[in-house]
Amino acid sequence: MTLLIIAYLGGALTILSPCILPILPFVFARADQSFMRSTLPMLVGMAATFAVVATLAAAGGSWAVHANEYGRFAALALLAVFGVSLISPRISGIVTRPIVDLGNRMLKASNKPGTSPAVASSLLLGVATGLLWAPCAGPILGLVLTGAALNGANLQTTLLLLAYAVGAATSLALALTVGGKIFAGMKRSLGFSERTRQALGTAVLAGVAVIALGLDTGLLARFSYASTTSVEQTVIDRLHATPTDGASSVASNTTATADKAHPFRSNLSNEGDAPSLDGAVEWLNSPPLTTERLRGKVVLVDFWTYSCINCIRSVPYVRAWAEKYKDQGLVVIGVHAPEFAFEKKIDNVRKAVGDFKITYPVAIDNNYKIWRAFDNSYWPAHYLIDAKGQIRYHHFGEGDYNQTEQAIQDLLREAGTEMAAGPSVTPDAKGAEASPDLGSIGSGETYLGYKRVTGFASLENLQADTARNYSVEKLRLNEWGLSGDWTVGPEQATLNRANGGIAFRFSARDLHLVLGPGASVKPVRFRVTIDGKAPGLDHGADIDAHGNGTVTSTRLYQLVRQAAEVQARNFEIHFLDPGVEAYAFTFG
Repeated sequence: MTLLIIAYLGGALTILSPCILPILPFVFARADQSFMRSTLPMLVGMAATFAVVATLAAAGGSWAVHANEYGRFAALALLAVFGVSLISPRISGIVTRPIVDLGNRMLKASNKPGTSPAVASSLLLGVATGLLWAPCAGPILGLVLTGAALNGANLQTTLLLLAYAVGAATSLALALTVGGKIFAGMKRSLGFSERTRQALGTAVLAGVAVIALGLDTGLLARFSYASTTSVEQTVIDRLHATPTDGASSVASNTTATADKAHPFRSNLSNEGDAPSLDGAVEWLNSPPLTTERLRGKVVLVDFWTYSCINCIRSVPYVRAWAEKYKDQGLVVIGVHAPEFAFEKKIDNVRKAVGDFKITYPVAIDNNYKIWRAFDNSYWPAHYLIDAKGQIRYHHFGEGDYNQTEQAIQDLLREAGTEMAAGPSVTPDAKGAEASPDLGSIGSGETYLGYKRVTGFASLENLQADTARNYSVEKLRLNEWGLSGDWTVGPEQATLNRANGGIAFRFSARDLHLVLGPGASVKPVRFRVTIDGKAPGLDHGADIDAHGNGTVTSTRLYQLVRQAAEVQARNFEIHFLDPGVEAYAFTFG
Protein backbone atom coordinates (compact mmCIF):
# COMPACT_ATOMS: atom_id res chain seq x y z
CA MET A 1 0.00 0.00 0.00
CA THR A 2 2.90 2.38 0.80
CA LEU A 3 4.44 1.77 -2.64
CA LEU A 4 1.07 2.40 -4.31
CA ILE A 5 0.76 5.73 -2.49
CA ILE A 6 4.31 6.70 -3.47
CA ALA A 7 3.67 5.76 -7.10
CA TYR A 8 0.40 7.76 -7.12
CA LEU A 9 2.07 10.87 -5.66
CA GLY A 10 4.97 10.52 -8.11
CA GLY A 11 2.51 10.50 -11.00
CA ALA A 12 0.67 13.52 -9.59
CA LEU A 13 3.96 15.44 -9.52
CA THR A 14 4.51 14.76 -13.24
CA ILE A 15 2.51 17.84 -14.19
CA LEU A 16 5.30 19.97 -12.67
CA SER A 17 7.78 18.58 -15.21
CA PRO A 18 8.43 19.92 -18.72
CA CYS A 19 7.89 16.44 -20.20
CA ILE A 20 4.12 16.79 -19.79
CA LEU A 21 3.96 19.86 -22.06
CA PRO A 22 3.42 17.99 -25.38
CA ILE A 23 0.39 16.23 -23.88
CA LEU A 24 -1.41 19.34 -22.57
CA PRO A 25 -2.87 20.52 -25.92
CA PHE A 26 -4.68 17.18 -26.35
CA VAL A 27 -6.10 17.43 -22.83
CA PHE A 28 -7.17 21.09 -22.92
CA ALA A 29 -8.73 20.68 -26.36
CA ARG A 30 -11.74 19.16 -24.56
CA ALA A 31 -11.90 21.68 -21.73
CA ASP A 32 -15.36 22.91 -22.74
CA GLN A 33 -17.01 19.48 -22.76
CA SER A 34 -18.68 17.32 -20.13
CA PHE A 35 -16.25 15.91 -17.60
CA MET A 36 -18.06 12.55 -17.23
CA ARG A 37 -18.73 12.04 -20.95
CA SER A 38 -15.53 13.50 -22.39
CA THR A 39 -12.70 14.29 -19.98
CA LEU A 40 -12.96 11.28 -17.68
CA PRO A 41 -13.01 8.66 -20.50
CA MET A 42 -9.99 10.36 -22.08
CA LEU A 43 -8.01 10.31 -18.81
CA VAL A 44 -9.02 6.68 -18.16
CA GLY A 45 -7.85 5.67 -21.64
CA MET A 46 -4.58 7.56 -21.20
CA ALA A 47 -3.78 6.04 -17.77
CA ALA A 48 -4.71 2.48 -18.76
CA THR A 49 -2.72 2.62 -22.01
CA PHE A 50 0.38 3.96 -20.25
CA ALA A 51 0.20 1.21 -17.60
CA VAL A 52 -0.15 -1.54 -20.22
CA VAL A 53 2.64 -0.23 -22.47
CA ALA A 54 5.00 0.36 -19.54
CA THR A 55 4.31 -3.15 -18.23
CA LEU A 56 5.15 -4.65 -21.62
CA ALA A 57 8.32 -2.58 -21.79
CA ALA A 58 9.28 -3.78 -18.31
CA ALA A 59 9.09 -7.34 -19.56
CA GLY A 60 12.24 -6.47 -21.47
CA GLY A 61 11.51 -7.54 -25.01
CA SER A 62 12.81 -5.25 -27.75
CA TRP A 63 9.66 -6.16 -29.68
CA ALA A 64 7.67 -4.15 -27.13
CA VAL A 65 9.82 -1.09 -27.81
CA HIS A 66 9.29 -1.36 -31.56
CA ALA A 67 5.58 -2.09 -31.11
CA ASN A 68 5.31 1.06 -29.03
CA GLU A 69 7.03 3.01 -31.83
CA TYR A 70 4.40 1.81 -34.32
CA GLY A 71 1.73 2.76 -31.77
CA ARG A 72 3.21 6.26 -31.59
CA PHE A 73 2.95 6.63 -35.39
CA ALA A 74 -0.70 5.57 -35.32
CA ALA A 75 -1.41 7.88 -32.37
CA LEU A 76 0.24 10.82 -34.11
CA ALA A 77 -1.89 10.28 -37.20
CA LEU A 78 -5.07 10.04 -35.10
CA LEU A 79 -4.28 13.18 -33.13
CA ALA A 80 -3.32 15.10 -36.27
CA VAL A 81 -6.77 14.33 -37.70
CA PHE A 82 -8.31 15.41 -34.39
CA GLY A 83 -6.40 18.74 -34.52
CA VAL A 84 -7.47 19.44 -38.09
CA SER A 85 -11.08 18.64 -37.17
CA LEU A 86 -10.95 21.32 -34.47
CA ILE A 87 -9.84 23.89 -37.03
CA SER A 88 -12.36 22.90 -39.73
CA PRO A 89 -16.02 22.15 -38.84
CA ARG A 90 -16.45 20.43 -42.22
CA ILE A 91 -13.59 18.01 -41.56
CA SER A 92 -14.92 17.56 -38.01
CA GLY A 93 -18.21 16.32 -39.44
CA ILE A 94 -16.45 13.91 -41.79
CA VAL A 95 -14.28 12.54 -38.95
CA THR A 96 -17.05 12.12 -36.38
CA ARG A 97 -19.66 10.63 -38.73
CA PRO A 98 -18.16 7.07 -38.68
CA ILE A 99 -17.98 7.18 -34.87
CA VAL A 100 -21.61 8.33 -34.64
CA ASP A 101 -22.69 5.60 -37.07
CA LEU A 102 -20.74 2.97 -35.10
CA GLY A 103 -22.35 4.13 -31.86
CA ASN A 104 -25.83 3.99 -33.41
CA ARG A 105 -25.24 0.45 -34.69
CA MET A 106 -24.00 -0.66 -31.27
CA LEU A 107 -27.08 0.83 -29.61
CA LYS A 108 -29.45 -0.81 -32.07
CA ALA A 109 -27.73 -4.19 -31.74
CA SER A 110 -27.93 -4.24 -27.96
CA ASN A 111 -31.21 -2.30 -27.66
CA LYS A 112 -29.83 -1.15 -24.33
CA PRO A 113 -28.29 2.10 -23.11
CA GLY A 114 -24.70 2.08 -24.23
CA THR A 115 -21.59 4.15 -24.56
CA SER A 116 -22.27 7.41 -26.36
CA PRO A 117 -20.19 8.43 -29.38
CA ALA A 118 -18.68 11.27 -27.34
CA VAL A 119 -17.51 8.83 -24.67
CA ALA A 120 -16.10 6.43 -27.26
CA SER A 121 -14.21 9.14 -29.12
CA SER A 122 -12.84 10.55 -25.86
CA LEU A 123 -11.70 7.10 -24.75
CA LEU A 124 -9.99 6.61 -28.12
CA LEU A 125 -8.28 9.99 -27.78
CA GLY A 126 -7.07 8.98 -24.32
CA VAL A 127 -5.59 5.75 -25.69
CA ALA A 128 -3.69 7.74 -28.33
CA THR A 129 -2.47 10.22 -25.73
CA GLY A 130 -1.30 7.39 -23.46
CA LEU A 131 0.81 5.97 -26.31
CA LEU A 132 2.56 9.33 -26.67
CA TRP A 133 3.02 10.02 -22.98
CA ALA A 134 6.63 9.59 -21.85
CA PRO A 135 6.82 10.76 -18.21
CA CYS A 136 10.04 12.08 -16.69
CA ALA A 137 12.10 9.28 -15.15
CA GLY A 138 12.24 10.71 -11.66
CA PRO A 139 13.22 8.69 -8.56
CA ILE A 140 9.74 7.26 -8.03
CA LEU A 141 9.18 6.00 -11.58
CA GLY A 142 12.80 4.78 -11.53
CA LEU A 143 12.05 2.77 -8.37
CA VAL A 144 8.96 1.21 -9.99
CA LEU A 145 10.72 0.36 -13.28
CA THR A 146 13.79 -1.04 -11.48
CA GLY A 147 11.53 -3.42 -9.58
CA ALA A 148 9.76 -4.29 -12.82
CA ALA A 149 13.06 -5.06 -14.53
CA LEU A 150 14.11 -7.37 -11.69
CA ASN A 151 10.79 -9.11 -11.12
CA GLY A 152 9.33 -9.05 -14.61
CA ALA A 153 5.85 -8.01 -15.65
CA ASN A 154 3.36 -9.06 -12.98
CA LEU A 155 0.23 -7.81 -11.22
CA GLN A 156 2.20 -5.73 -8.70
CA THR A 157 4.20 -4.04 -11.46
CA THR A 158 1.04 -3.20 -13.40
CA LEU A 159 -0.73 -1.86 -10.28
CA LEU A 160 2.25 0.39 -9.44
CA LEU A 161 2.46 1.71 -12.99
CA LEU A 162 -1.31 2.19 -13.04
CA ALA A 163 -1.11 4.10 -9.74
CA TYR A 164 1.58 6.32 -11.26
CA ALA A 165 -0.57 6.90 -14.35
CA VAL A 166 -3.69 7.60 -12.26
CA GLY A 167 -1.71 10.15 -10.24
CA ALA A 168 -0.74 11.99 -13.42
CA ALA A 169 -4.31 11.77 -14.72
CA THR A 170 -5.59 13.23 -11.44
CA SER A 171 -3.28 16.25 -11.63
CA LEU A 172 -4.27 16.74 -15.28
CA ALA A 173 -7.95 16.52 -14.33
CA LEU A 174 -7.49 19.22 -11.67
CA ALA A 175 -5.64 21.42 -14.16
CA LEU A 176 -8.38 20.79 -16.71
CA THR A 177 -11.06 21.79 -14.19
CA VAL A 178 -9.35 25.12 -13.64
CA GLY A 179 -8.67 25.45 -17.36
CA GLY A 180 -12.28 24.60 -18.15
CA LYS A 181 -13.56 27.48 -16.00
CA ILE A 182 -11.16 29.87 -17.70
CA PHE A 183 -12.24 28.50 -21.07
CA ALA A 184 -15.95 28.99 -20.26
CA GLY A 185 -15.30 32.53 -19.04
CA MET A 186 -13.54 33.36 -22.30
CA LYS A 187 -16.56 32.09 -24.27
CA ARG A 188 -19.01 34.19 -22.21
CA SER A 189 -17.04 37.42 -22.10
CA LEU A 190 -15.23 37.46 -25.44
CA GLY A 191 -17.60 35.51 -27.64
CA PHE A 192 -15.12 33.99 -30.06
CA SER A 193 -15.62 30.28 -29.40
CA GLU A 194 -14.84 29.43 -33.03
CA ARG A 195 -11.48 31.20 -32.86
CA THR A 196 -10.73 29.52 -29.55
CA ARG A 197 -11.54 26.13 -31.06
CA GLN A 198 -9.24 26.84 -33.99
CA ALA A 199 -6.49 27.98 -31.61
CA LEU A 200 -6.83 24.72 -29.69
CA GLY A 201 -6.66 22.80 -32.96
CA THR A 202 -3.48 24.66 -33.85
CA ALA A 203 -2.04 23.81 -30.42
CA VAL A 204 -2.88 20.13 -30.96
CA LEU A 205 -1.16 20.13 -34.37
CA ALA A 206 1.83 21.91 -32.81
CA GLY A 207 1.98 19.19 -30.15
CA VAL A 208 1.89 16.50 -32.85
CA ALA A 209 4.73 18.27 -34.67
CA VAL A 210 6.79 18.55 -31.48
CA ILE A 211 6.47 14.82 -30.79
CA ALA A 212 6.93 13.76 -34.44
CA LEU A 213 10.18 15.76 -34.67
CA GLY A 214 11.44 14.32 -31.39
CA LEU A 215 11.53 17.71 -29.70
CA ASP A 216 9.65 16.32 -26.70
CA THR A 217 12.74 14.27 -25.82
CA GLY A 218 15.35 16.54 -27.39
CA LEU A 219 14.38 20.11 -26.51
CA LEU A 220 12.52 19.37 -23.29
CA ALA A 221 15.36 17.14 -22.06
CA ARG A 222 17.44 20.33 -21.80
CA PHE A 223 15.15 21.74 -19.10
CA SER A 224 16.18 21.27 -15.48
CA TYR A 225 14.27 18.51 -13.71
CA ALA A 226 15.94 19.19 -10.37
CA SER A 227 12.89 20.76 -8.72
CA THR A 228 10.54 17.87 -9.52
CA THR A 229 13.18 15.29 -8.64
CA SER A 230 13.80 16.86 -5.25
CA VAL A 231 10.07 16.88 -4.46
CA GLU A 232 9.77 13.20 -5.48
CA GLN A 233 12.81 12.32 -3.39
CA THR A 234 11.21 14.02 -0.39
CA VAL A 235 8.09 11.87 -0.91
CA ILE A 236 10.27 8.74 -0.98
CA ASP A 237 12.14 9.80 2.15
CA ARG A 238 8.92 10.57 4.04
CA LEU A 239 6.75 7.60 3.02
CA HIS A 240 9.32 4.91 2.24
CA ALA A 241 12.13 5.65 4.66
CA THR A 242 14.51 2.73 4.90
CA PRO A 243 14.92 1.02 8.30
CA THR A 244 18.46 2.40 8.48
CA ASP A 245 17.44 5.19 10.86
CA GLY A 246 15.80 2.76 13.26
CA ALA A 247 18.70 0.37 13.06
CA SER A 248 21.06 3.22 13.85
CA SER A 249 19.38 3.97 17.16
CA VAL A 250 19.16 0.29 18.12
CA ALA A 251 22.81 -0.37 17.40
CA SER A 252 23.97 2.68 19.34
CA ASN A 253 21.96 1.61 22.39
CA THR A 254 23.94 -1.61 22.82
CA THR A 255 25.76 -0.85 26.08
CA ALA A 256 25.09 -3.97 28.13
CA THR A 257 27.92 -6.10 29.50
CA ALA A 258 28.06 -9.85 30.10
CA ASP A 259 29.34 -12.33 32.63
CA LYS A 260 28.89 -16.07 33.14
CA ALA A 261 25.76 -15.60 35.23
CA HIS A 262 24.21 -13.14 32.84
CA PRO A 263 25.02 -13.90 29.17
CA PHE A 264 25.28 -10.94 26.85
CA ARG A 265 22.10 -10.08 24.98
CA SER A 266 22.18 -7.49 22.21
CA ASN A 267 19.48 -4.84 21.95
CA LEU A 268 19.26 -5.43 18.20
CA SER A 269 15.67 -6.27 17.32
CA ASN A 270 14.54 -9.58 15.81
CA GLU A 271 13.44 -9.03 12.19
CA GLY A 272 12.38 -12.61 11.50
CA ASP A 273 13.95 -15.83 10.26
CA ALA A 274 16.61 -15.52 7.59
CA PRO A 275 15.44 -16.68 4.14
CA SER A 276 16.99 -19.57 2.26
CA LEU A 277 20.22 -19.10 0.31
CA ASP A 278 19.05 -21.59 -2.32
CA GLY A 279 18.77 -20.39 -5.90
CA ALA A 280 22.32 -19.28 -6.69
CA VAL A 281 23.40 -20.49 -10.14
CA GLU A 282 26.97 -20.94 -8.88
CA TRP A 283 29.16 -20.30 -5.84
CA LEU A 284 32.65 -18.79 -5.95
CA ASN A 285 35.32 -19.36 -3.27
CA SER A 286 33.10 -21.92 -1.54
CA PRO A 287 30.78 -24.90 -2.03
CA PRO A 288 27.06 -24.01 -1.77
CA LEU A 289 26.10 -22.79 1.70
CA THR A 290 22.73 -23.17 3.40
CA THR A 291 21.17 -21.45 6.38
CA GLU A 292 21.13 -24.82 8.17
CA ARG A 293 24.90 -25.30 7.74
CA LEU A 294 25.49 -21.76 8.98
CA ARG A 295 23.47 -22.17 12.18
CA GLY A 296 25.68 -21.23 15.14
CA LYS A 297 27.57 -18.65 13.07
CA VAL A 298 26.98 -14.94 12.71
CA VAL A 299 26.45 -14.27 9.00
CA LEU A 300 26.83 -11.04 7.05
CA VAL A 301 25.01 -11.16 3.69
CA ASP A 302 26.22 -8.45 1.30
CA PHE A 303 24.13 -7.81 -1.84
CA TRP A 304 26.35 -6.23 -4.49
CA THR A 305 27.12 -6.06 -8.20
CA TYR A 306 30.61 -5.51 -9.47
CA SER A 307 30.14 -2.34 -11.60
CA CYS A 308 28.09 -0.49 -8.94
CA ILE A 309 30.22 2.36 -7.55
CA ASN A 310 28.43 2.31 -4.18
CA CYS A 311 29.15 -1.41 -3.88
CA ILE A 312 32.78 -0.91 -4.91
CA ARG A 313 33.26 1.68 -2.18
CA SER A 314 31.80 -0.65 0.48
CA VAL A 315 33.88 -3.69 -0.57
CA PRO A 316 37.02 -2.66 1.42
CA TYR A 317 34.99 -2.62 4.64
CA VAL A 318 33.25 -5.93 3.96
CA ARG A 319 36.61 -7.46 3.05
CA ALA A 320 38.19 -6.09 6.26
CA TRP A 321 35.35 -7.42 8.45
CA ALA A 322 35.63 -10.85 6.87
CA GLU A 323 39.34 -10.96 7.68
CA LYS A 324 39.13 -9.41 11.16
CA TYR A 325 36.28 -11.55 12.50
CA LYS A 326 36.65 -14.86 10.64
CA ASP A 327 38.22 -16.51 13.72
CA GLN A 328 35.50 -15.06 15.96
CA GLY A 329 32.67 -16.89 14.17
CA LEU A 330 31.67 -14.41 11.42
CA VAL A 331 30.85 -15.74 7.93
CA VAL A 332 30.59 -13.17 5.13
CA ILE A 333 28.61 -14.08 2.00
CA GLY A 334 28.55 -11.84 -1.03
CA VAL A 335 25.37 -12.22 -3.08
CA HIS A 336 26.12 -10.94 -6.57
CA ALA A 337 22.82 -9.76 -8.14
CA PRO A 338 23.50 -8.24 -11.59
CA GLU A 339 22.20 -4.87 -12.75
CA PHE A 340 23.41 -5.11 -16.37
CA ALA A 341 23.39 -8.11 -18.70
CA PHE A 342 27.19 -8.33 -18.81
CA GLU A 343 27.21 -8.82 -15.04
CA LYS A 344 25.40 -12.13 -15.52
CA LYS A 345 28.51 -13.62 -17.16
CA ILE A 346 30.11 -15.71 -14.44
CA ASP A 347 33.60 -15.28 -15.90
CA ASN A 348 33.20 -11.49 -15.57
CA VAL A 349 32.17 -11.87 -11.93
CA ARG A 350 35.00 -14.32 -11.26
CA LYS A 351 37.53 -11.82 -12.64
CA ALA A 352 36.00 -9.00 -10.57
CA VAL A 353 36.17 -11.12 -7.41
CA GLY A 354 39.89 -11.62 -8.09
CA ASP A 355 40.47 -7.93 -8.88
CA PHE A 356 38.78 -6.87 -5.63
CA LYS A 357 40.75 -9.52 -3.67
CA ILE A 358 37.55 -11.05 -2.32
CA THR A 359 38.22 -14.38 -0.61
CA TYR A 360 34.87 -14.90 1.16
CA PRO A 361 32.07 -16.96 -0.49
CA VAL A 362 30.15 -15.30 -3.34
CA ALA A 363 26.74 -16.58 -4.50
CA ILE A 364 25.91 -15.81 -8.16
CA ASP A 365 22.26 -14.76 -7.96
CA ASN A 366 21.58 -14.28 -11.69
CA ASN A 367 17.89 -15.19 -11.31
CA TYR A 368 17.39 -12.91 -8.27
CA LYS A 369 16.03 -15.79 -6.20
CA ILE A 370 18.02 -14.85 -3.09
CA TRP A 371 17.32 -11.15 -3.79
CA ARG A 372 13.57 -11.81 -3.78
CA ALA A 373 13.77 -14.14 -0.78
CA PHE A 374 15.22 -11.26 1.25
CA ASP A 375 12.73 -8.84 -0.35
CA ASN A 376 15.73 -6.66 -1.16
CA SER A 377 15.68 -3.52 -3.33
CA TYR A 378 19.13 -1.99 -2.98
CA TRP A 379 22.79 -2.19 -3.99
CA PRO A 380 24.63 -2.50 -1.68
CA ALA A 381 22.56 -3.99 1.15
CA HIS A 382 23.94 -5.62 4.30
CA TYR A 383 21.94 -8.11 6.39
CA LEU A 384 23.24 -9.55 9.68
CA ILE A 385 21.96 -12.96 10.77
CA ASP A 386 22.55 -14.16 14.33
CA ALA A 387 23.65 -17.62 15.47
CA LYS A 388 20.01 -18.74 15.72
CA GLY A 389 19.30 -17.91 12.08
CA GLN A 390 17.36 -14.69 12.64
CA ILE A 391 17.91 -11.35 10.87
CA ARG A 392 18.89 -8.81 13.52
CA TYR A 393 20.17 -5.83 11.51
CA HIS A 394 20.33 -4.43 8.01
CA HIS A 395 21.75 -1.37 6.29
CA PHE A 396 21.06 -0.07 2.78
CA GLY A 397 23.66 1.84 0.78
CA GLU A 398 27.22 2.75 1.64
CA GLY A 399 28.26 4.49 4.85
CA ASP A 400 27.55 3.97 8.58
CA TYR A 401 30.40 1.45 8.70
CA ASN A 402 31.12 1.93 12.41
CA GLN A 403 27.47 1.24 13.20
CA THR A 404 27.48 -1.97 11.13
CA GLU A 405 30.71 -3.16 12.73
CA GLN A 406 29.27 -2.49 16.18
CA ALA A 407 26.29 -4.71 15.26
CA ILE A 408 28.69 -7.45 14.10
CA GLN A 409 30.54 -7.32 17.43
CA ASP A 410 27.28 -7.40 19.41
CA LEU A 411 26.02 -10.53 17.65
CA LEU A 412 29.39 -12.26 18.02
CA ARG A 413 29.36 -11.54 21.77
CA GLU A 414 25.77 -12.75 21.97
CA ALA A 415 26.87 -15.99 20.30
CA GLY A 416 29.40 -16.52 23.11
CA THR A 417 32.57 -15.13 21.58
CA GLU A 418 34.78 -13.33 24.09
CA MET A 419 35.92 -10.17 22.39
CA ALA A 420 37.89 -7.25 23.71
CA ALA A 421 36.74 -3.82 22.61
CA GLY A 422 38.87 -2.50 19.80
CA PRO A 423 38.96 0.18 17.10
CA SER A 424 36.85 -0.13 13.97
CA VAL A 425 38.46 -1.15 10.70
CA THR A 426 40.00 1.64 8.62
CA PRO A 427 40.78 0.10 5.21
CA ASP A 428 43.31 1.82 2.97
CA ALA A 429 40.93 2.27 0.03
CA LYS A 430 42.37 3.61 -3.22
CA GLY A 431 41.08 4.43 -6.68
CA ALA A 432 37.37 3.83 -7.14
CA GLU A 433 37.19 2.13 -3.71
CA ALA A 434 37.96 5.41 -1.90
CA SER A 435 35.07 7.14 -0.10
CA PRO A 436 33.28 9.88 -2.08
CA ASP A 437 33.48 13.61 -1.46
CA LEU A 438 29.79 13.94 -0.64
CA GLY A 439 29.92 17.68 -0.10
CA SER A 440 30.96 18.41 -3.67
CA ILE A 441 28.82 15.99 -5.70
CA GLY A 442 26.63 17.97 -8.08
CA SER A 443 26.05 15.23 -10.67
CA GLY A 444 24.09 12.00 -10.38
CA GLU A 445 24.21 8.53 -11.89
CA THR A 446 23.44 8.77 -15.61
CA TYR A 447 22.58 5.84 -17.90
CA LEU A 448 23.45 5.80 -21.60
CA GLY A 449 20.98 3.09 -22.72
CA TYR A 450 17.62 4.32 -23.96
CA LYS A 451 15.63 2.44 -21.28
CA ARG A 452 16.80 4.88 -18.58
CA VAL A 453 18.42 7.69 -20.53
CA THR A 454 18.37 11.22 -19.07
CA GLY A 455 20.21 14.42 -19.93
CA PHE A 456 20.95 13.44 -23.56
CA ALA A 457 21.87 16.58 -25.51
CA SER A 458 23.41 15.63 -28.85
CA LEU A 459 22.20 17.81 -31.71
CA GLU A 460 20.51 14.78 -33.29
CA ASN A 461 17.58 12.98 -31.66
CA LEU A 462 18.37 9.66 -30.04
CA GLN A 463 17.24 6.66 -32.10
CA ALA A 464 16.83 3.28 -30.43
CA ASP A 465 18.69 0.25 -31.81
CA THR A 466 19.71 2.16 -34.95
CA ALA A 467 23.18 3.18 -36.17
CA ARG A 468 23.37 6.96 -36.39
CA ASN A 469 25.94 9.73 -36.56
CA TYR A 470 25.74 12.07 -33.59
CA SER A 471 27.40 15.37 -32.78
CA VAL A 472 27.59 17.54 -29.69
CA GLU A 473 28.26 21.23 -29.08
CA LYS A 474 28.02 23.27 -25.87
CA LEU A 475 26.58 21.36 -22.89
CA ARG A 476 24.85 22.58 -19.77
CA LEU A 477 25.59 21.08 -16.36
CA ASN A 478 24.65 17.37 -16.21
CA GLU A 479 24.03 17.12 -19.94
CA TRP A 480 25.92 14.64 -22.10
CA GLY A 481 26.15 13.77 -25.77
CA LEU A 482 27.62 11.38 -28.29
CA SER A 483 29.82 12.21 -31.28
CA GLY A 484 30.50 9.80 -34.13
CA ASP A 485 28.70 6.66 -35.33
CA TRP A 486 26.86 4.99 -32.41
CA THR A 487 24.03 2.52 -31.86
CA VAL A 488 22.10 3.15 -28.63
CA GLY A 489 20.62 -0.03 -27.16
CA PRO A 490 18.43 -0.52 -24.08
CA GLU A 491 21.39 -0.73 -21.67
CA GLN A 492 24.38 0.72 -23.50
CA ALA A 493 25.66 2.83 -26.39
CA THR A 494 27.97 0.96 -28.83
CA LEU A 495 30.54 2.70 -31.04
CA ASN A 496 30.34 1.39 -34.62
CA ARG A 497 33.41 3.15 -36.03
CA ALA A 498 36.68 4.46 -34.60
CA ASN A 499 37.10 8.08 -33.50
CA GLY A 500 33.80 8.49 -31.71
CA GLY A 501 33.39 10.14 -28.34
CA ILE A 502 31.23 10.99 -25.32
CA ALA A 503 31.10 14.40 -23.63
CA PHE A 504 29.66 15.26 -20.20
CA ARG A 505 29.44 18.54 -18.29
CA PHE A 506 29.75 17.43 -14.63
CA SER A 507 30.48 18.67 -11.13
CA ALA A 508 32.10 16.18 -8.73
CA ARG A 509 35.53 15.16 -7.49
CA ASP A 510 35.43 11.77 -9.24
CA LEU A 511 33.97 10.68 -12.58
CA HIS A 512 33.53 6.99 -13.40
CA LEU A 513 32.24 5.35 -16.56
CA VAL A 514 31.20 1.70 -16.99
CA LEU A 515 32.83 0.52 -20.23
CA GLY A 516 33.36 -2.76 -22.06
CA PRO A 517 35.27 -3.85 -25.19
CA GLY A 518 32.13 -5.20 -26.87
CA ALA A 519 31.49 -8.46 -28.66
CA SER A 520 34.95 -8.63 -30.27
CA VAL A 521 36.62 -8.50 -26.81
CA LYS A 522 39.49 -6.60 -28.45
CA PRO A 523 41.10 -3.84 -26.34
CA VAL A 524 39.81 -0.34 -27.13
CA ARG A 525 42.22 2.58 -26.74
CA PHE A 526 40.91 5.92 -25.59
CA ARG A 527 42.02 9.40 -24.56
CA VAL A 528 40.39 11.66 -21.96
CA THR A 529 40.43 15.46 -21.89
CA ILE A 530 39.14 17.84 -19.22
CA ASP A 531 38.15 21.28 -20.44
CA GLY A 532 39.88 20.39 -23.71
CA LYS A 533 43.24 19.58 -22.12
CA ALA A 534 45.10 16.52 -20.81
CA PRO A 535 43.92 15.80 -17.23
CA GLY A 536 47.35 16.06 -15.60
CA LEU A 537 46.99 15.80 -11.81
CA ASP A 538 43.22 15.35 -12.23
CA HIS A 539 43.56 11.95 -13.92
CA GLY A 540 41.68 8.95 -12.49
CA ALA A 541 43.14 5.60 -11.48
CA ASP A 542 42.50 4.02 -14.91
CA ILE A 543 44.29 6.61 -17.09
CA ASP A 544 47.64 8.39 -17.04
CA ALA A 545 48.33 12.11 -16.76
CA HIS A 546 48.08 12.46 -20.55
CA GLY A 547 44.57 10.95 -20.46
CA ASN A 548 45.49 7.66 -22.16
CA GLY A 549 43.77 4.43 -21.21
CA THR A 550 42.54 1.10 -22.59
CA VAL A 551 39.24 -0.76 -22.17
CA THR A 552 40.21 -4.41 -21.64
CA SER A 553 37.19 -5.80 -19.77
CA THR A 554 33.65 -4.72 -18.93
CA ARG A 555 33.83 -2.88 -15.62
CA LEU A 556 33.77 0.53 -13.99
CA TYR A 557 36.69 2.82 -14.96
CA GLN A 558 37.75 5.78 -12.83
CA LEU A 559 38.63 8.51 -15.33
CA VAL A 560 38.71 11.74 -13.28
CA ARG A 561 39.76 12.60 -9.74
CA GLN A 562 40.06 16.35 -9.29
CA ALA A 563 43.15 17.09 -7.20
CA ALA A 564 42.30 20.69 -6.34
CA GLU A 565 39.02 22.45 -5.50
CA VAL A 566 36.07 20.74 -7.16
CA GLN A 567 34.36 22.72 -9.89
CA ALA A 568 32.17 22.09 -12.93
CA ARG A 569 34.26 20.67 -15.77
CA ASN A 570 33.82 19.53 -19.36
CA PHE A 571 34.76 15.87 -19.68
CA GLU A 572 35.34 14.19 -23.04
CA ILE A 573 36.50 10.68 -23.89
CA HIS A 574 37.65 9.91 -27.44
CA PHE A 575 37.87 6.26 -28.55
CA LEU A 576 40.59 5.40 -31.07
CA ASP A 577 39.13 1.95 -31.84
CA PRO A 578 35.56 0.77 -32.60
CA GLY A 579 33.37 -1.59 -30.62
CA VAL A 580 33.38 -0.02 -27.17
CA GLU A 581 30.20 -0.28 -25.09
CA ALA A 582 29.37 2.53 -22.64
CA TYR A 583 26.78 1.90 -19.93
CA ALA A 584 26.63 4.51 -17.15
CA PHE A 585 28.36 7.49 -15.53
CA THR A 586 28.72 7.61 -11.74
CA PHE A 587 30.32 10.26 -9.54
CA GLY A 588 32.04 10.53 -6.19
